[in-house]
Amino acid sequence: MSTTLHIEHDITDYPTWRAAFDRFSDARTQGGVTAARVRLADDDPHHIVIDLDFEGREPASAFATFLHERVWGTGRAPALAGTPTTRLLVDPDARP
Repeated sequence: MSTTLHIEHDITDYPTWRAAFDRFSDARTQGGVTAARVRLADDDPHHIVIDLDFEGREPASAFATFLHERVWGTGRAPALAGTPTTRLLVDPDARP
């Protein structure tokens, strides 16, 4: 069943954040991301929402762990402000 890793966090500067996001393209591909959507909040240009699609729960969960431990947890994530929140989402009509 396909799973979406939904991420929300605040950023200090979109162009800087976007450049860092783009540098992680290979990591997303290797992690099993099949599609990615990036949106800024209409009322807050410093709040970003990212949806990463995966073929199943396991790769989505593993990628969330990778982000928390290897990217955000290092203190070296450019333009990141605060602590990101993540949630795994599934289509309720696709559940067995």
